[in-house]
Amino acid sequence: MKLTLFSGGAAQAVVTGLQTEFEAAHGCTLAPTFGAVGTMRDKLLAGGECDLLVLSAALIEQLARQGHVVDGSARDLGPVATGIAVPDGAAPVAVGTREALKETLSAARGLYVPDLAKSSAGIHIAGMLQALGLAEVLAGRIREFPNGATAMREMAADGGEGLVGCTQVTEIMYTPGVRLIGELPAEHALRTVYTAAVCTRSRAPELAAMLVDRLSGAASWDLRRRSGFAV
Repeated sequence: MKLTLFSGGAAQAVVTGLQTEFEAAHGCTLAPTFGAVGTMRDKLLAGGECDLLVLSAALIEQLARQGHVVDGSARDLGPVATGIAVPDGAAPVAVGTREALKETLSAARGLYVPDLAKSSAGIHIAGMLQALGLAEVLAGRIREFPNGATAMREMAADGGEGLVGCTQVTEIMYTPGVRLIGELPAEHALRTVYTAAVCTRSRAPELAAMLVDRLSGAASWDLRRRSGFAV
């Protein structure tokens, strides 16, 4: 039996971290697709084969109202903060206050971000840049990618001083070649709750529900914490 899963990139480390164990325990194969939560929603609504979703709580609630999620199947994995990263080997930057963050972003020769229209962090970052008065200043230096994991990989590949990444801390933590500097300061902080739920058109709803329980239950608490979830 194959279980197809659409997930936001924030949960990738958790899903892949328990994949082998779950497959062995239940004699199944997981087929996860990771990306910006808006892109995953669009794949589902376009008719993509899907047994299980791991998206922002807000999107799961929206899809539940539209009849795409099995009633009562949703379980929270926990909140994920949005943070700032630099390539390994680069000097640390200051981001602890609004003023420090603005100065750091203003000086960046490249700002690596996820999709500014379809990812949870990207939508927030776009608003933050507007609030800081930096949207036009940085327009030619923004490096936008389909999701935060890709943005971090590209920043790691480019390397060097003056590069700054902004995405969810989980995506920073599981990407080699970059390091987390810190969460966004309080004025611009974002913590997104991620939720797993069974799709109404799942071909194996009972097995999908077991995976929801595994992702959100006490047995995965340490994995989620190590992956960057605030649990």
